[in-house]
Amino acid sequence: MTAPAKLSNAALHTLPEQVLTPTYDRSKLTPGIVHIGLGNFHRAHQAWYLHCLMQQGLAHDWAIIGAGVRPYDEEQRKKLAAQDYLTTLIELDPSGKSATIVGSMVGYMPIEEGNGLLIEQMADPAIRIVSLTVTEGGYYIDPATGSFDAGHCDIRFDAANPDNPSTAFGAMIAALKKRRDAGTGPFTCQSCDNLQGNGTILRQTLVSLARLSDPDLADWIDTNCSFPNAMVDCIVPATGFKELALAKEFGIDDAAPVTHENFRQWVIEDDFCAGRPQWEKAGATLTNDVHPFEAMKIRILNGGHQIISDAGEVLSIETIAHCMDHPLISSLFRKIALEEVAPHVHAVPGMPPSAYIDLVDKRFSNPQIVDTVRRVAFDGSSRHTAFIIPVIRDALSANSTVEGLALSQALWARMCEGSREDGSEIEPNDPFWGSLQTAAKAAKSDPAVWINQRQLYGDLSDHQPFVDIFSRWLNAIWKDGTEETIKSYLGS
Repeated sequence: MTAPAKLSNAALHTLPEQVLTPTYDRSKLTPGIVHIGLGNFHRAHQAWYLHCLMQQGLAHDWAIIGAGVRPYDEEQRKKLAAQDYLTTLIELDPSGKSATIVGSMVGYMPIEEGNGLLIEQMADPAIRIVSLTVTEGGYYIDPATGSFDAGHCDIRFDAANPDNPSTAFGAMIAALKKRRDAGTGPFTCQSCDNLQGNGTILRQTLVSLARLSDPDLADWIDTNCSFPNAMVDCIVPATGFKELALAKEFGIDDAAPVTHENFRQWVIEDDFCAGRPQWEKAGATLTNDVHPFEAMKIRILNGGHQIISDAGEVLSIETIAHCMDHPLISSLFRKIALEEVAPHVHAVPGMPPSAYIDLVDKRFSNPQIVDTVRRVAFDGSSRHTAFIIPVIRDALSANSTVEGLALSQALWARMCEGSREDGSEIEPNDPFWGSLQTAAKAAKSDPAVWINQRQLYGDLSDHQPFVDIFSRWLNAIWKDGTEETIKSYLGS
């Protein structure tokens, strides 16, 4: 058997015929985008859309420069630099797998304290978009109020050191200051994270941080930069030994391959102050109203992910597909989604909420996607507050049922106690794991302690009917077990 080819520009012509490779000349690409937070999702989603345009002979002046601001980003930079910033994308279709080499990325900025090189790159007039995937919890927002967290130590540091910032947002502000002073104009600030109103949230973070050190610059950014909202969607598991081996099955030695499902969607608000690639020619939807699309996806898919993964973690189930094979968990997802979430989601063109739930059910059940429960359950303090708790508020305001939604919070509290029902330990899986676990342990005897975490639930702590429903479900989980409690809900 022929040894897999080490991925590089020089090796592209040697790859097996079934591997799709760039048809464009990568040496002639010039950068137009800096993307901060270059993980698997970006490479399977935004970078792929741009690659598709380049395959059509378009957007050759919109290539991506990757960037990061944390020390751990350096390892990823080295891996990608060693293979000329190419990525193997492996589509996991239930009917079969396929591989594509994506070449839309042409560089990755070195990681350094103060982010000087990154600031200079973003200040280059050729850069017209700075995009980010920094996770739902990376925008320095108070989860209970949605306001900017000006007291965070990172924010205080950047406000005191605007020329040598530590965060991506501080670096963007420093670059925009250089552009304003040089007269080269603004760039579009584009969030690609799973947050409803992600562009609006990015504007809040950037402008609020700038205002702490330079109010005039904050006003200039607010007036001149654009912050398009967007909905992004593609299930992209983490890369491990299985994914590395899978790339080798295609004859490719890739140090950082990416697997993904056979579905993508990108709905973008058409608001770009310095131009944009023709995303629509690669299948993206450009619109003036992203909200219905993002609300449907975030509340049903992302919220559903949390419901499934929390139950699966407690029951020692390894993957999301295996959770969907569990008749109680899959039924739990469908009942909550259809009866308690869908009434608070508007239809989008061609897709009523019930049809979207069927689509998500099928995607979650894809046996080829080895998406671990642990990955999906990570950072529940950001994800529950963004994906599920807003639905609870809407349901309570409409006097709708919240039985299943309250049960979802009880399952999260049970998971955060830190043990599975088989007695094994759940390793810390949230930036605030310590405080969550303390509250979860106390809630075993006094369930209201969990809802009294006002940094998560705000004034829901004062809504006694909701607290009572939650308390009943959490008591049932601890008394009767997770499966019996889910059966009780399904039979109600």
